[in-house]
Amino acid sequence: MQERAVICYSCGRELELAMGRLPCEQLDGWIMVSWLKGREAVDQYRFCSVDCLRDWLNSQITKVPDAFLKSFDEEERNG
Repeated sequence: MQERAVICYSCGRELELAMGRLPCEQLDGWIMVSWLKGREAVDQYRFCSVDCLRDWLNSQITKVPDAFLKSFDEEERNG
């Protein structure tokens, strides 16, 4: 029986899928995300857990530099 693998986009965990069985039976607990990026452009991601999804989402957020945030505290003290 031929098998194929599904890999978690965040941690790299690999799950072998057996042919002849429904993916929904084998991927119980996994999360699949489709990110629409434009006309006929869809990126698809698979995550083995909510923690991996959260880590990936956090990596997608633009970080505000700490120096910028700390400058507001300095303005209040000097103002």
